[in-house]
Amino acid sequence: MAETPTHGRNLTNLIGVLRTWFADDPQVYVSGNNLMYYVPGDKNRHVAPDVFVVKGIPKDKQRDYYLVWEEGFAPQLIIEITSPSTKKEDLETKYRLYRDTLRVQEYFLFDPYGEYLRPKLQGYRLQRCQYVRIKQVAGRLPSEVLSLEFETAGDDLRVSNPATSAWLQTPEEALAAKNKALAAKDEALAAKDDEIAGLRDQLDSLRRGDAAE
Repeated sequence: MAETPTHGRNLTNLIGVLRTWFADDPQVYVSGNNLMYYVPGDKNRHVAPDVFVVKGIPKDKQRDYYLVWEEGFAPQLIIEITSPSTKKEDLETKYRLYRDTLRVQEYFLFDPYGEYLRPKLQGYRLQRCQYVRIKQVAGRLPSEVLSLEFETAGDDLRVSNPATSAWLQTPEEALAAKNKALAAKDEALAAKDDEIAGLRDQLDSLRRGDAAE
């Protein structure tokens, strides 16, 4: 469960943004906040990443939980929306689990309120069985797994396309943009209808003039 509405917003937005970005790729599975089991037969060995991305498995398969041994491998990327109450788990327990057991290629942590992480967005990339801090590029952290970049914006973690430097739209932003486009289209159609009505009035006036003569 998300700790605060801000944590929840970031979690759902990140999942929504990444699902939209990979919508046309049937072999990229994006999920989060559900149980991931990694030892066959041991129900106590599990973790629940906030956001994770797995390349190479079908997205349309129904999964109530993620079984690492059944899917064939662990996620290549995990994001934790962290806080002081999860600090020890995120920086120690999960850190070691993702690095040593699951071999997660990239691990990102985001502290929305900047309560303990400095900077509040940090990332690690697996190199020779060790996590190495990902360096910022123009204020953003690049993900080699996703070919995207992460950037903080106030209390939010944004995802950007390095080809355009533009943020990817959140589901709410995409809906607002769609509604705005529909409203503009309706206005254009209404203006067109008014123009046609005006032309018809002019034509009727001309016809009446011709009849009077």
